Amino acid sequence: MSIRRACALAVPVLAAATALAVSATPATAAGSGGNATQVTLTPLGTYTTGAFASGASEIVAHDPIRQRVFVVNAQAGTVDVLDINNPTAPRKVGSLPTPGANSVAVHQHVIAVAEQAAVETDPGTVSFFDARTLAPTGQVEVGAMPDMVTITGNGNDALVANEGEPDTYCADGVDPEGSVSIIDLRRGAGRATVRTADFRALNDRKAELVAAGVRIFGPGATVAQDLEPEYITLSTNGRTASVSLQEANALATLDVATATVTDVRALGLKDHSVAGNGLDASDKDKATNITTWPIKGMPMPDAIASYQVKGRDHVVTANEGDARDDACFAEERRIKDVTLDPTIFPNAKDLQKDAALGRLNTTTTSPAGPPGLTEIHTFGGRSISVVDMASGTLTWDSGDALEKLVAQVQPTWFNSDHESASADNRSDNKGPEPEGLALGKIGGNTFAFVGLERQSGIAVFEVTDPRAGRLAGFGSNRVFTGDPKAGTSGDLGPEGVHFIAAGDSPNGKPMLAVGNEVSGTTTLWQVSVTR
Repeated sequence: MSIRRACALAVPVLAAATALAVSATPATAAGSGGNATQVTLTPLGTYTTGAFASGASEIVAHDPIRQRVFVVNAQAGTVDVLDINNPTAPRKVGSLPTPGANSVAVHQHVIAVAEQAAVETDPGTVSFFDARTLAPTGQVEVGAMPDMVTITGNGNDALVANEGEPDTYCADGVDPEGSVSIIDLRRGAGRATVRTADFRALNDRKAELVAAGVRIFGPGATVAQDLEPEYITLSTNGRTASVSLQEANALATLDVATATVTDVRALGLKDHSVAGNGLDASDKDKATNITTWPIKGMPMPDAIASYQVKGRDHVVTANEGDARDDACFAEERRIKDVTLDPTIFPNAKDLQKDAALGRLNTTTTSPAGPPGLTEIHTFGGRSISVVDMASGTLTWDSGDALEKLVAQVQPTWFNSDHESASADNRSDNKGPEPEGLALGKIGGNTFAFVGLERQSGIAVFEVTDPRAGRLAGFGSNRVFTGDPKAGTSGDLGPEGVHFIAAGDSPNGKPMLAVGNEVSGTTTLWQVSVTR
């Protein structure tokens, strides 16, 4: 098994990704000028649960045979079944009893639902249902906190990311191991068998991993306990899986046939002092100020997806960021509350002002010497990236394009939160926060659709050339002047994003299905491509 360090994210965003002619009208396209491909997102219809900020609409999956969308409803402990034959009026036609549901996947006649146990640190389950009748067909035990499930293209296996988070880092806490379960479905869901890919072989290689840039820092945790699988994407041939290890800022590589982790690669750091990699670092500067700073961002992706170009698979990552926060261990700290090495940061006093970097969250795991921090590491990349799956090489990063986009299309509500419309209040903490991600191919071009969790919009990047992505569109039907609790603010907190190809769509045109966890809504979007 090899352990590699990915190259640092010092790749400035391409000029085309920021030189945009973008309309500020919600739910319209954004893209570069000239003959570049433009994407317009138009909302078609919305199903509303009426529940606010309770996870009533999270991960979504689409059944093209019966034109149904399955939506994880964590509040109700179900997966809601929506009929979308008329995409302008999605309607609920059933629900699956799935207490603890975190994720859902559909392949032909098989529905798979990942469910965490009532005691979250206990082994979870994956329940299977018949997509034709919605009847249960089987259940298997998997690892603790199964957070994401996917089914291989041939339907032979379901893969489950078992996050295995600790219930607490206090002395009486339980910290289960992270793992990936591979469920063999070839004999049917009722006779499924499970193999587990874990990280125990790395327990004696902690120093090597840390030296390579993998974040392993949970108090008292082994490597197997500290690595927490978040999301899975498969290679085109289905033989290899990439697994995001968000808190570790790394990707693991998994051999599906042998259920073995073969590689763990650090994702490196994004240099925010490089032109094109700037960010707005303060929620107290009373301005939109996207600029460079002497800090480094940890990409820490949530959702990932993969595609192939000229025979090589590439992984696209939504660089959300995530911090560990527990009563007995909290890694988040404001930069104004830490000590900076005066030799490396001679202007520390100015940097630590609230209007500069003082309010920005950093991690207590940032490199430090006796005089103080020698580097400032912050959470998330506020971007998406493309990484070569085989080599782990970074080929492109969107730099500061997302924050510049938000500043252009929604300047009054720049870096707002998803539960309340307050401009600039997320600048100190991950900005627009890219989380959900789906890839779609339209007319020979590949697009990445990215849910901005806090800003509550969908950004579109063309990534046909994995070395030269560019911003191509934006859609949002958020109503900033509405009342979120009354359900008049539109979609808030996109969590699950699913692309529906034209050939699989109920109206013969490409679409997106988006689950919005804060507003409790599921919206279908029309995707239109023009030049």
